[in-house]
Amino acid sequence: MRKAFLLYLLLTISWYNIYSQRSQAIAPENKITSYVTDKSGTLSPDQISTLNSKLVNFEKETSNQVVVYIISSLDGESLEDKSHDVAEQNGVGQKGKNNGVLLFIAMSDHKLRIEVGYGLEGALPDILCDQIIRKEITPLFKQNKYYEGINAGVDAIIKATKGEYTADKDYKKKSGEEFSIGICGLPFFVFFIFVFIGFWIFFSIIRRIFGHGRWGGTGGWWNTGGWSSGGSSWSSGGSSFGGFCGGGGSFGGGGASGSW
Repeated sequence: MRKAFLLYLLLTISWYNIYSQRSQAIAPENKITSYVTDKSGTLSPDQISTLNSKLVNFEKETSNQVVVYIISSLDGESLEDKSHDVAEQNGVGQKGKNNGVLLFIAMSDHKLRIEVGYGLEGALPDILCDQIIRKEITPLFKQNKYYEGINAGVDAIIKATKGEYTADKDYKKKSGEEFSIGICGLPFFVFFIFVFIGFWIFFSIIRRIFGHGRWGGTGGWWNTGGWSSGGSSWSSGGSSFGGFCGGGGSFGGGGASGSW
């Protein structure tokens, strides 16, 4: 079992390094250039400047990064996938703290999402993100007051991370859908069932392969340093895009989506 666990650990590390390297490559269409990126022409330069200054000052005060990213259309892509890719590839938030938030808006599709980094999921749980979208942002969007809606949403996000904006006790989604509270959108018990089954299958296979042999040795893969990533993939170091510098934050699917 120890041998199987060590091999599982090595494979996990290798997978993480490959995933980290892939995440660091920013697709040109996903590149963040400032705290407020508007590719749809919805906001005026003055509005962008005002929001940008607010978010810069908020990061200086708390180290939390909140970014607004507006596109014209998803062009058939999934809102959740696109939002996650933009947040993850640009490393919104600080590495280790994972304290980034992305307010992603697709104007012509009338869809938006608040994407929350791991480190802020306690302050911004899914139900609170949904409340911010439904009570603060979309009512103004329906009146074509896009700057006002974005500004209200940003203010609510900032207050939530400070513990000053909380969900109503009786608040429920108007659609009647239940929230998926857990890991990567799965309830905890379902996630752990999958993990248990995965471990059981993995250990069964490993026992068949290594049950009667020896694993390791002086010339083995472990001792040659085969598991090393070279060190580069563990640190994103951040990339500078004008006024914005992503710190290497990670996202696991926390947040909420909405439409207007």
